[in-house]
Formats: sequence, structure tokens, C-alpha cells
Amino acid sequence: MTQTTHFGYQAVPEDTKADKVREVFRSVAPSYDIMNDLMSGGLHRLWKHFTINLAAVRPGQKVLDVASGSGDLAREFGKLAGPAGEVWQTDINAAMLGVGRDRLLNAGLMLPLAQCDAEKLPFPSGRFDLVTVAFGLRNMTHKDVALAEMARVLKPGGKLIVLEFSKVAAPLEKAYDLYSFSVLPKLGKWVAKDEDSYRYLAESIRMHPDQETLKGMMETAGLARVEYFNLAAGVVAVHRGVKL
Repeated sequence: MTQTTHFGYQAVPEDTKADKVREVFRSVAPSYDIMNDLMSGGLHRLWKHFTINLAAVRPGQKVLDVASGSGDLAREFGKLAGPAGEVWQTDINAAMLGVGRDRLLNAGLMLPLAQCDAEKLPFPSGRFDLVTVAFGLRNMTHKDVALAEMARVLKPGGKLIVLEFSKVAAPLEKAYDLYSFSVLPKLGKWVAKDEDSYRYLAESIRMHPDQETLKGMMETAGLARVEYFNLAAGVVAVHRGVKL
């Protein structure tokens, strides 16, 4: 019997979700950065800045940025790790990986990259001091498998940091729903010429585990001392765990 999973609010065969997600991001890649600014009012830059500070990358460290997209985190990690360090960009989507590569080249950084599925990372166990994933986990078919893979490639004492949309505070739910399902798809239509992809992105946020559930999933994946930080009243949350 074919197993199904969610693609936004749709139920789809598990083996088709990755292709559907890949198509969404192929479509939005050219306007990805400007849409991020418009959707969040520029707040995504502050959320990423918080994540970068929390990561506290030091010179010479090895870092893996999963679902690296346009490379905002990888760019800063590359500067912090320096020439003695190693910062990898990975993404399942070639178009997004290309956007990130070009942005980093324009910033004077040439980092190694790999197009791969986060559920099957092509790296040996215990390689990295830090693994990050920003706004990518919710699109993965088997989040538990992806988290276990990220934990696998961490060194003992290494950190996994997840920046992702989460469950907003109850008083803001109605306003947030109105924005997500009325305003956001229209922005996608006007700017990215793709209303459906941004409707999917809004739906995918609602289907993503809440803060406590994701904390439990990270613990199940083998991470300890898992904690999270709510930003913008829970619109996003940053989770951090350590591999013992």
C-alpha cells in the first residue's frame, strides 16, 4: 500500500513529495530573497542574525548548512570559520543552490556545495561541529529521518540548530491566518508570478510540528539539552540541541 504524507493541506504519495517541493523552489528561486523581505517585513534578517549569534562559529570549525537556499547563514559562517574552517552548503533543489552559490561568489566566498536530500546526507558520521537548517525542515518528507541524519554527521559536543516557522501565540492566530492565506498568496502572485507556491508555503507552516513537538523529535534523534527560543511571538522558533 502506498504511504502518503502532507504537501501543504494535500495528501500525496510519499515518493512524490520531494519532487513537488523541488518544483516549488525551482519556481520561486529567482524572487526568493525579495519575497522573504516582503513577507517578513525584513524580520527574517533579524531571525537569521539571532541564529548566527547562537551558533557562535569559531575559526577552523566545520559547518553544514542544510537546505541552504540563498546562503544567508552559510555566508556568515564562512566568514567566521575562516580559511582554516569548512562550510558546506546543501540543498535538494539545484536552482536554489545556484542562487546561493552566486550570492556567495559575489560576496567573495567560494564554499563547497552538494545537491542532496537531507534524509541521505553524503557525509561521514561525526564530521561537523555545527549543522544548521533554516526554513527547510518543514518541507522534508520524513523529518525524523532528516533530524537523525543531521545528528549522525555531528561530532560529539556538536550542535544542531533549527530555525523554522512555528506556532504563533494564541492572541495573534486570527490575524496571522488572515495574513498567511489572504495576503501572502497575493504577494506571491504579484511578485513571484506564482500564487500556488506561496499558498503551499503558508499551508506547510501550519502542518509543521509546534515548538514542544519538535523539541521531542530532536531528543528522539539523539540530541540532548534541547531548548528553543520563540521569536516574533512564536511566528518562528530557533531550536538548539547538542550531540553527546
